Amino acid sequence: MISGRCAACKYLRRRCPSDCIFSPYFPPNDPQRFSCVHRIYGASNVGKMLQQLPSHLRSQAADTLYFEAQYRLHDPVYGCVGIISQLHQQINSAESQVAKIQAEIAFLNSNAQEVEEPQVDPHIEANSIFINNLLPEQINTLDLSPYGLPSTQKSWFN
Repeated sequence: MISGRCAACKYLRRRCPSDCIFSPYFPPNDPQRFSCVHRIYGASNVGKMLQQLPSHLRSQAADTLYFEAQYRLHDPVYGCVGIISQLHQQINSAESQVAKIQAEIAFLNSNAQEVEEPQVDPHIEANSIFINNLLPEQINTLDLSPYGLPSTQKSWFN
């Protein structure tokens, strides 16, 4: 004999009517699903909740009731709120780690820029300011041999 009763009607030991509110959401092959929900909410309350909802939201509501009931049985004090608070703690921890790593990256980048900046000799800088302020005909008359430049390269400054 094939039993057409849903898990709720099997659990409650009653005949499953054709318009049973539980049958679409508590199939006969998963009796544990209705058992958890019944222990926490009661069959009457679950039936009332499902009937008050529009039909397109009932499946999601049944899944949510099962999830909440399952975790309420697992942790009677906090239930699914305990899981949510653990997830918030993990998010906060991850965000603080990201902030620390970003600060380290910024610190290392600033150190790398300081190392890469060339150290300017004040004498060379003063000479370049002097040369930049000269007129082109004055630059051609400069003797650059003490600086290691051959006299033929004086035209570079033009």
